Amino acid sequence: MGTFTDAEVEYLKSQPLGRLATVGPDGRPHVAPVGVFYDPESRAVVIGGHAGSNMARSKKFRDARRNPEVAFVIDDLASVDPWTPRFVEIRGRAEAHVEGGEEVGERIGAGMPFDPAWIRISPRRIVAMGIDGGVFEVNARDVT
Repeated sequence: MGTFTDAEVEYLKSQPLGRLATVGPDGRPHVAPVGVFYDPESRAVVIGGHAGSNMARSKKFRDARRNPEVAFVIDDLASVDPWTPRFVEIRGRAEAHVEGGEEVGERIGAGMPFDPAWIRISPRRIVAMGIDGGVFEVNARDVT
């Protein structure tokens, strides 16, 4: 198995939004909704701001540069009747880049022009529910 299962990759590719959790310099957590894209080349997720958003000045970017240990969640409801939640949680290491976002966004087919600054999250632990198994079935594993 690669970093993500085939079903997890398809799920990641189908969901345009997620939430990035970082830790500020004061030790307090911060969660931000962000656009997310799967990068098959690095087998990681990429967060890129729209061109002109000045992502490098955002709290999430500054936090990820200062402390690269982050958590990221993508979730949705496949159905409300019956209640069918799904999610992929990624705990890993963020690489906050101040340049190159334009090329990365183009390479992964983001569908929008990226700001130069971007973040790649390489998983260390993946927890998924309702993706590879039945409803409420959790699959958790460490990634090497």
